[in-house]
Amino acid sequence: MSYVELPGAKVPIRMWTDPATVEEGALQQLRNVATLPWIKGLAVMPDVHYGKGATVGSVIAMRGAVCPAAVGVDIGCGMSAVKTSLTANDLPGDLSRLRSKIEQAIPVGRGMHDDPVDPGRLHGFGTAGWDDFWSRFGGVAEAVKFRQERATKQMGTLGSGNHFVEVCTDTTGSVWLMLHSGSRNIGKELAEHHIGVAQKLPHNQGLVDRDLAVFVADTPQMAAYRNDLFWAQEYAKYNRTIMMALLKDVVRKEFKKAKPTFEPEISCHHNYVAEERYDGMDLLVTRKGAIRAGSGDYGIIPGSMGTGSYIVKGLGNDKSFNSASHGAGRRMSRNAAKRHFTTKDLEEQTRGVECRKDSGVVDEIPGAYKPIEQVIDQQRDLVEVVAKLKQVVCVKG
Repeated sequence: MSYVELPGAKVPIRMWTDPATVEEGALQQLRNVATLPWIKGLAVMPDVHYGKGATVGSVIAMRGAVCPAAVGVDIGCGMSAVKTSLTANDLPGDLSRLRSKIEQAIPVGRGMHDDPVDPGRLHGFGTAGWDDFWSRFGGVAEAVKFRQERATKQMGTLGSGNHFVEVCTDTTGSVWLMLHSGSRNIGKELAEHHIGVAQKLPHNQGLVDRDLAVFVADTPQMAAYRNDLFWAQEYAKYNRTIMMALLKDVVRKEFKKAKPTFEPEISCHHNYVAEERYDGMDLLVTRKGAIRAGSGDYGIIPGSMGTGSYIVKGLGNDKSFNSASHGAGRRMSRNAAKRHFTTKDLEEQTRGVECRKDSGVVDEIPGAYKPIEQVIDQQRDLVEVVAKLKQVVCVKG
């Protein structure tokens, strides 16, 4: 489908989904965003749903301003995927050992490494810029300085919620590795610190929603936020790169006879800010639950833990600010999912996938998410499908 346009106070609201299917709370958040004095455009992805301040699944383009809550608290959260030389025929019938080995190599939940990962010991990991990255930690907000040891030990860890590591096969039988994570606790701490700072600024006192507080250009607060934001986005990218290196190492050891090789990684943020130019204006484009889909850009749009995912290539649609959805999107809150579904439902909906099937992940059940095929179909003018994947192993936080 192409987009549907709803009226907004300052800009129209372009929606790549049927507005009638979007919860009223999310629609009100979109209307609120469209009132911001600095806004120049608003695009809404098919996976849109209610979030804090701004919806998940929205792209907000502003001139001379950025809203930290519209980035989200998991700064730089995103995806990485790698096609391997393995095929489905190389996989054993029982995948429990492979899942166990992945969980041993990559801490999940609130877990962290006993000692910081030494990237110099990781096969194929480029260490250029690594020391400079950590030296720049000295320049981020004082409020998080005491978290440095934790941040170094959480580098290369999964986290919880909807974060995952998967082994998948595509429709040709090729095996892929895929993972989803962000900037861990340090990104959350930085986001919450700056949201608090923004909410106290005088220019934000008359906003319709205090969670839409912004930083404006040429102020010390904006400079501080941009510094920490871009550092956290880099942390998130390093985090995924290290996890992928650890995952590849597991695969090399478990499939030693097959001597697996790996194609170049596909990586994309979906909670981040980028400086981009549209209609002759330099804008700050915030993607919260959305990926960049410029012409030829490779991206990853995952479904839920029992359905499948898509590797896509962007078509470069300026109307969406060169963006596409970041996943299937929730159709049910976590608490509602826990009330509605049981572990028996989870077992049924994840049949054939080696994964946790206990009460701790019922809120991630496929039934709590929108159908991924529908989400893909609604953005055919934003991306083209390159590969369809189906997970056979899913490690959840």
